[in-house]
Amino acid sequence: MRCFLYSLLAGWTMFAAPAFAADRPVVIELFTSQGCPSCPPADGFFEQLAARDDVLALSLHVDYWDYIGWKDTFGSPAHTARQRGYAAAAGRKMVYTPQIIVNGADQVVGTRYREVTDLIDKYLAAPENGIAVQVRREGGQVHLEARSESPREMPLMVQFARYMPKATVEIERGENAGRTITYTNVVTDLVKVAEWDTQKPLTLDIDWPDDAPLAVLLQYPDQGTIEAAAELR
Repeated sequence: MRCFLYSLLAGWTMFAAPAFAADRPVVIELFTSQGCPSCPPADGFFEQLAARDDVLALSLHVDYWDYIGWKDTFGSPAHTARQRGYAAAAGRKMVYTPQIIVNGADQVVGTRYREVTDLIDKYLAAPENGIAVQVRREGGQVHLEARSESPREMPLMVQFARYMPKATVEIERGENAGRTITYTNVVTDLVKVAEWDTQKPLTLDIDWPDDAPLAVLLQYPDQGTIEAAAELR
């Protein structure tokens, strides 16, 4: 189950021709917080990862640092719940920041740069898994198609993540008081839009009126492996 195939498609126009791309960007989720004193180095490293064409990078701000004295302007209890879901899936009780999740499968401290890059290399070298996804904008909708060479034992959750490419924050209180930090690919909304049983190809037309960057994740339930992903910038 812990294998993947990712396709990447970017476009800002009202219509872009779809294609099942051969590229397989690795999905990197960084769990971070403006109140975490150990996070700025990981945020900077994450910015470098986000610049890579072979990586789909998403920054999810948690809310459990807010008690220190600074409420994270992007913090979300939904992001905290997602991180706790990953911990539960791995048989762990604790969560921490900064933490990086690679392809929904591997969990790494966000400042262990070599481990993260080694995992990226491992996944880029992995064989295809027979799942492909394409996505495009058309008018006020996002059109998505996915296919699998063979049915899977479990359904895949189709999730849309809206994100901001850059956001600079002046932190006034808490552990990072006085610092100005620029965050990259900040997730502002992550929603499940469908469930796909993989028995036959999937076609979706989802109302999505804005043109904010969008990541699509096809992931097993309960924070399982991300089997496919696509991106619209």
